[in-house]
Amino acid sequence: MQENTHALQTTSGHTVLTSPSKAAQIAGFSYLLTTAIVVFSEFAINGRLNVQNNAVETARNILAHESLFRLAIVCQLMYCVGTIVLLSALYVILKPVDHFLALIGAFWRLIYALSWAFIALNFFTALRLLSGADYLHVFEADRLQALAKIFLSGFDAYYVGLLFWSLGSTICAWLWFKSSYVPRVLSVFGVVSSAWCIACTLIFLIFPNFSNVVNAWWFDSPMAIFELALSFWLLFKGIRTLRPILP
Repeated sequence: MQENTHALQTTSGHTVLTSPSKAAQIAGFSYLLTTAIVVFSEFAINGRLNVQNNAVETARNILAHESLFRLAIVCQLMYCVGTIVLLSALYVILKPVDHFLALIGAFWRLIYALSWAFIALNFFTALRLLSGADYLHVFEADRLQALAKIFLSGFDAYYVGLLFWSLGSTICAWLWFKSSYVPRVLSVFGVVSSAWCIACTLIFLIFPNFSNVVNAWWFDSPMAIFELALSFWLLFKGIRTLRPILP
C-alpha cells in the first residue's frame, strides 16, 4: 500500500490533503460489518419469526420474542447507517476520478440506504398493530394479524431499493475501472454484475413472474460477490493512490 495521504489541487487553487487509503479501509470494513449485521437480522431473526403465508404464526412468534424482533429492527437501522458510511467513503475515494459520477453514485446508494429505514418503520408499524392497544380493539385479531403481515413483507421496498443500489454499484465499478485503484478484472466483473442486477430488477418490477424464470437470488448475488471481494481488497490490500498534483 502506498502513502495514505496525497495532495489534490482544488479549483480555487488551494491544495488540500485527503486520505483515500484510509477511506478505502473504512469502506471495506463498513461493508463487511454491515453485511454481517443485515444477514444476521434477516436470516437468523426474521427468517425464524416471519413464517411465510402464515399471519397467525408470525404474530405469535413476534409477541413471544418481541425483544428479538426489536433487535432485528435495530440491525436494519444499523445497516442503513453503515451504508451511509460506506457511500461517504466511496465518494471520497472516487471523487478525484469523476466528481459528478461519484456524487450520483453516492446519491443512488443513499436512496437504497433510506429504503432500509422505510423497512424498519414498517416493522415498527407491524409491532404496533400486534400490541393489543385499546384503540385497536375495533378490529378483529385476524385482521390485525393480516395487516401486520403486510407490513412485514419488505420485498417491495427492498427491490425498489435494489434498483438504486445496482445503479450506484454500476457507476462505482466503472469509476474503479477508470481509476485502476483495484485490479481491472474485478472492476469489469463489478460493471457486468451490477448491470445484470439493474436489468433483472427492472424486469421483475414490471413482470413479477420473472422470478420464475430467473431465481430472485441471482438478481443481486453476483453484485454482492463483487462488493464483498472489493471490500476484502480495500480492507487488506488498499488502493493504488493517484500521483500527487504538485503546486
